[in-house]
Amino acid sequence: MASSSSSHLPQSVFNPRRHVGVHAERVSDVSSTEFPGHYPGEDHSWNLAKFKQNLKVSVKRLSQRSVEFDLVGVDAAIANAFRRILIAEVPTIAIEDVFVFNNTSVIHDEILAQRIGLIPLNVDPRLFDFRPPGGIPMDRNTLVFKLNVTCERAKKGSSSPYINEYVKSGDLVWEPQGEQATVFASRPPAATNPDIVLAKLRPGQVIEMELHAIKGVGKEHAKWSPVATATYRLHPLVLLNPSKPVPPEHAQKFAKCFSPGVVEVSAAGEVSINERYLRTETMSREALRHKEFEGCVELKRIRDWFIFQVESEGPYTPESLLPESIKVMRGKIASIRAAAEALLEDSQHLGGGVGPDADGDVNMGGQ
Repeated sequence: MASSSSSHLPQSVFNPRRHVGVHAERVSDVSSTEFPGHYPGEDHSWNLAKFKQNLKVSVKRLSQRSVEFDLVGVDAAIANAFRRILIAEVPTIAIEDVFVFNNTSVIHDEILAQRIGLIPLNVDPRLFDFRPPGGIPMDRNTLVFKLNVTCERAKKGSSSPYINEYVKSGDLVWEPQGEQATVFASRPPAATNPDIVLAKLRPGQVIEMELHAIKGVGKEHAKWSPVATATYRLHPLVLLNPSKPVPPEHAQKFAKCFSPGVVEVSAAGEVSINERYLRTETMSREALRHKEFEGCVELKRIRDWFIFQVESEGPYTPESLLPESIKVMRGKIASIRAAAEALLEDSQHLGGGVGPDADGDVNMGGQ
């Protein structure tokens, strides 16, 4: 199916090699080889200049808590690696140790400790070191908070019958240690949202605790994940068949098969695709379920155009999350490179090269 000459999308988008077919009951042309994008008899060796030309990152929507951006020109394995790093390997600060001195509320110590651990903190983790298991708490790896709330009856005529009826995340009081008072003078550590309810008290009930927050990553526990959600989807593509247009009497029905704004219908009943709204299409495949539209339209997804939606839940601004995940990725690559160079150097010291023998086994310096 031919593309429109007035298309706002890049012409390369209509290259069938970039398409994943979406059919009524299945998908087709899904790349699952070890070398996606390579074709027999063609030279597709990796080229940095070509990669830079094809790679595009474009922010489409940005708010205080979320960002939507497009990542174009990479394989699904790379896009998924960034998604997994965003969720599980970008470090944050969260409460790990809870020392309970007094808790007469109806919530058990363990449940309350878990709820406190999930409070997002506004602390930049780049200012802290990881504290190893069993390590000594210091001002470079530990933050200390106190939580001391007592519920009392309010005086008559007050708007509420109780004082401190709710224990909230804003009740955490930071106690500076060592140089922390100077380092965090401009932005004292606290919960990103002071209105998270932790417990409900009645007169006479007390919660008194000391809390220690440390640096960690989401793969250890979800409380260290810097995002609430980090998802991506492939960019939709709807192709009309010019040789078999949608019947004018069914044009409105056809438009209702897609997300609002994707399909436009003229006064004469002619159907066209509004590419400005194309990214909002949910690909419900409703048009493929009606016989009157058979052969009129093809549904595709662009295999290397990823629409990311990320919600920040911590100290990072939404626009800084992808650069942070790239830093983690670069660290992984540097570790692999160092290990490979060390392996090569060891093999050379042993007096032989690294290579497969007649049986296909790798020979490490004759060993």
